[in-house]
Amino acid sequence: MAERRPRSEKTVASGETVDIPRGFTTKDFTALRAYMQRIQPAIIARTYYDPDEDPHAATPGAMERYLTGMLDTLVQLALAHGSTALPEHLRASIRQHGQPKLTAVTFRMVTEAAQLAAAAPHPDHAIGAWLRPRLARRLTGEGIATLGELVAFCNRRGPSWWRSIPRIGRGRARAIVSWLCKQQASLQLTVEIDIDSEERDGVPLATDEVVEVVPESHIDGGASWEKKRLTLAPLERLSVPHALSGAHGENRLSAFCYIQANHDLDAVRAYLNRFRDQPKTLRAYTKELERFLLWAVVLRGKALSDLRVDDCEAYKEFLKKTDPRFVGERFARHSPRWRPFAVTADGSAVLSADSQRYAIRVLRGAFAWLVDVRYLAGNPWRAVNDPVVIKRASAMKIECALPADLWHKLRNELDVRSKEAGATQWRAVRAAILLMGDSGLRREEVAKARREDLSPSFYGTLERPVWELTVVGKRLRERIVPVSPATLDALHAHWADRRKSFDVVDGDSAPSGPLVAPVIIPWTDAARRRHRKAEGCDALPVSEAGYTADALNRLIGRMLNELVETMDALDLGDRMRLGRANAHAFRHTFGTQSVADEVPVDVVQKVLGHASLQTTTIYVQAEKQRVLEELAGYYARLASNPTRP
Repeated sequence: MAERRPRSEKTVASGETVDIPRGFTTKDFTALRAYMQRIQPAIIARTYYDPDEDPHAATPGAMERYLTGMLDTLVQLALAHGSTALPEHLRASIRQHGQPKLTAVTFRMVTEAAQLAAAAPHPDHAIGAWLRPRLARRLTGEGIATLGELVAFCNRRGPSWWRSIPRIGRGRARAIVSWLCKQQASLQLTVEIDIDSEERDGVPLATDEVVEVVPESHIDGGASWEKKRLTLAPLERLSVPHALSGAHGENRLSAFCYIQANHDLDAVRAYLNRFRDQPKTLRAYTKELERFLLWAVVLRGKALSDLRVDDCEAYKEFLKKTDPRFVGERFARHSPRWRPFAVTADGSAVLSADSQRYAIRVLRGAFAWLVDVRYLAGNPWRAVNDPVVIKRASAMKIECALPADLWHKLRNELDVRSKEAGATQWRAVRAAILLMGDSGLRREEVAKARREDLSPSFYGTLERPVWELTVVGKRLRERIVPVSPATLDALHAHWADRRKSFDVVDGDSAPSGPLVAPVIIPWTDAARRRHRKAEGCDALPVSEAGYTADALNRLIGRMLNELVETMDALDLGDRMRLGRANAHAFRHTFGTQSVADEVPVDVVQKVLGHASLQTTTIYVQAEKQRVLEELAGYYARLASNPTRP
């Protein structure tokens, strides 16, 4: 609930002594303006107030008394604090009519002179005290009860914060944000700059610009209520002061440099350009280098080409305990709320020892390349040891693989749900899961798999037809994997939903396109930017770009959660296993189930695309089972004969 408005001293405006509230909101001023325009109090109460939260709006009489009392208070303040002409006009009007008769101009002058009566918004105030009832009800329906919660909601969701709230369009949203921006000093809260920014191609114009980051010691906190906040930006929008650019770094090599780099940012971008055809590697290396660069400039106050071994050791310690100002929730890279480190699922921001070691090795490799191209004179990371990590018994966590009985239950349930009318998402998920669970594909490989790379195998027969799919996996290694009849059936059904022919028809060209793709694309600017419509399709939009790996993972996760909640054939253990499963679990399921069914390990290795046979042997459970069974027998014999020497 909002704080109660403070009450004024007793005032006399029309011969009657009354207690009048002194803290009026913008909503009150709007209602009074409507009253001065002779709008009925009942309409004013219904339009601007909620009787449950505003008792003075319960009846037309109470509403009129409240408004006349408010007018009296404002007139008294105008008499005391207005210009010379205004009090004289008001006194003459009171003598003639018994009360002030205000025109539109004099009413505006009264409200301007009566700003002493305006209440300052507070983060704990209920939104119903400042916004109209219908708007307030829609916001509270989304769990937004106070002004502080509204600012936090806008900042958390970004420029499209209003899309999840029913019947609040772009116009109302901009009006709300505009008012919040004007009240920042009173609320002592900051509304991010991109919340009210116009967009171009989905990117707020306010954030589509280069950001210069400066050392922590140069940052001014601004107003007393503003926190000292670091200016951080991702590599593509990053700029640094000339003194910290590395243009004259101590570690710069004076000899001829093989790359055209005037400063450290140029050199880093030249290094990352080597991985432009490896998007996953490029994304991972960019993350580590921009983290290190921001730390060096903002917290260390040095350029990359000025860093020595002790600086590298300091960054190694920084990774163990990250500065909270470098950490935040996941946001788009163009958002001012973006931070180099993301909060993990458990709410912490601590990198694992493996992640710390990975970061150090990436930086050591990047600096080694800069030395090789003669940009740097030496590599300080060569003198820094890797963080100590525990050598795991298994490099991969295959515990998420589904046991045989649960895998069969899941397949049967997917078959049943895919036969229902309108189950287009179930049919898409079934095709994707079977590509992973029967052919051992990674989610990235499923997202990139195309129909033109799938064909009947030369080694198949009429009785046992075999299809093979050519995929490009990790490190750009091409391999051929078999595709099961169940997967082919799922793909046929999914392509029928997309209104495309899966099989080659006489006289037609061979079908092409992603094996798994969205059937319906939402009619929004963002969706249309991500996907292309099929040419000549007179039905709903169909994507020719397919799913991204992350989108496919989210879709599978959402459908698995629904199965956990609604599937009848599951016991408690099955629900727990299925609830922990993700898209990659089905690749591990293929490995464990095929090896358990005595498929040769070298065959499984080739299907999975493992570079080493040793990696594939983690799916062999026989040795582990034999060790446990032998020791269990030993423990039993020891317990039955405790006196045995």
